[in-house]
Amino acid sequence: MRRFRQLLSVQSAKEILNDSTNGVLSLMDTDGEPYGVPINYVYDGDKAIYFHSAVAGRKLDCVAANSRASFCVVAQDQIVPAEFTSYFRSVIVSGEIQVVSDQDEIIKGLRLLCQKYSPGIDPTAEITRGLGRVAVLRLDIESLTGKEAIELVKQRPASE
Repeated sequence: MRRFRQLLSVQSAKEILNDSTNGVLSLMDTDGEPYGVPINYVYDGDKAIYFHSAVAGRKLDCVAANSRASFCVVAQDQIVPAEFTSYFRSVIVSGEIQVVSDQDEIIKGLRLLCQKYSPGIDPTAEITRGLGRVAVLRLDIESLTGKEAIELVKQRPASE
């Protein structure tokens, strides 16, 4: 990243991943064309992001053709017309993506997704009903970069 002053701490970037609800998963299709898809996700708090998918389709075709992926989350994007800018915070992750084949990890990924999007509801019946009809993908994080607008950097207390 060129503008190091705007670099978010790893902790802040992980908080954005944890707290946000959607992002854009970028893949390459079988013809070498980029494919970006808005998608829900869950960050495992460590080194992986889980997604769910249909068991067939363009997303899975892309993953089979090329396991490299990028994932972008925009946590804040406040347009400030008078300043000709926006006050943004975002995170970009890249790494290897794969379709999870281990049944226990599929259930783990689905449970994490359910905990995030349906907190307090027992997902057991829904997961059981969906097994075989849903795929789980895991993006293994190799790089994680968070960035914020210079205007937000200037608003931070000097101690941060």
